[in-house]
Amino acid sequence: MQTFLHRKFKLNFNRLINSNHLLIAISGGQDSICLIKLLNDYLQRKSIKKIEAIYIDHQWKKDSQQHAKHLINIMKNSLIPLTIYQIKDTVFSEAEARQLRYKILVKHARIKKYNTIITGHNQNDCIETLINNLLRGTSLNGITNLTSKKQICNKILLVRPLINFTRPEITWFCRQFCLPIWSDKTNYNHNVTRNKLRNELIPYLENQFNPNLQYNLCKFLELCQDDNEYIKENTIKLYIKSRHRYLISLNLNLLKKQHVILQRRVLQLFFHYNFNQNISNKILKTIIMLENHNNFNKYTIFANNLIIEYTDGWIYTNFSYKYQNNK
Repeated sequence: MQTFLHRKFKLNFNRLINSNHLLIAISGGQDSICLIKLLNDYLQRKSIKKIEAIYIDHQWKKDSQQHAKHLINIMKNSLIPLTIYQIKDTVFSEAEARQLRYKILVKHARIKKYNTIITGHNQNDCIETLINNLLRGTSLNGITNLTSKKQICNKILLVRPLINFTRPEITWFCRQFCLPIWSDKTNYNHNVTRNKLRNELIPYLENQFNPNLQYNLCKFLELCQDDNEYIKENTIKLYIKSRHRYLISLNLNLLKKQHVILQRRVLQLFFHYNFNQNISNKILKTIIMLENHNNFNKYTIFANNLIIEYTDGWIYTNFSYKYQNNK
């Protein structure tokens, strides 16, 4: 039986995915089970050369082994083979766990030569990420981080084909097809910030302020994503124009003619691209102040194991001697 979610998924898949080598990251929750069902139904009509599902078990829960067996049983009836990674090292935070999962996913994708990783993130995940990042204090780039398509490293694309599916739609789909959903008790642990947002804050805001809260926030996110993409495009153009032809250096005389937002974005791109470093706003403000101050011809800044030298309108950057010796 074909539902409206099958049609929505088909449109998303054809729009977002242009690959025959797919790695599916699953968690075992209803989003993952819904994704697997939709993929199985779609793959019966479309030829995919290579596809695999991957589950990463942190072994935090007492029933972790039972959960893994549950997934194995589900995938036996699927067209998609399953690989399970079990992590024995303790991970102390949600952010560290997420970072570790992505490292494993990318490494596995590189070894098996997958160029597209698919996850089951949905519209509600976008809303929760938006609110969570706003509470922490973030930028336009931060609140639009959970997009439908993202290049996470060289030749590997991260795609979220359920990004415009709401959680109630996914719940309805799983019930419609009697899909075996594993109830994860950790989703009700309110020591986890995301669970408090999902189970307490968002329902409270909907009940007390606006029942259309999530719909309106999604529209807000769409506008922010358009704005952010425009800024990104202009950032890349300005970075290419202002970088040195041969040295790891940036022409600040060209940057200072642009808006401060573009100046900051170009500097962030410069340090991330050349040194894989996220420089603090304090250091960025110092550099921007130098480029707009006529009394400074030379200046040296030490930050993140980097030596940043400002000389006659250019910044030259390298790793510090101590960092190089440690390597």
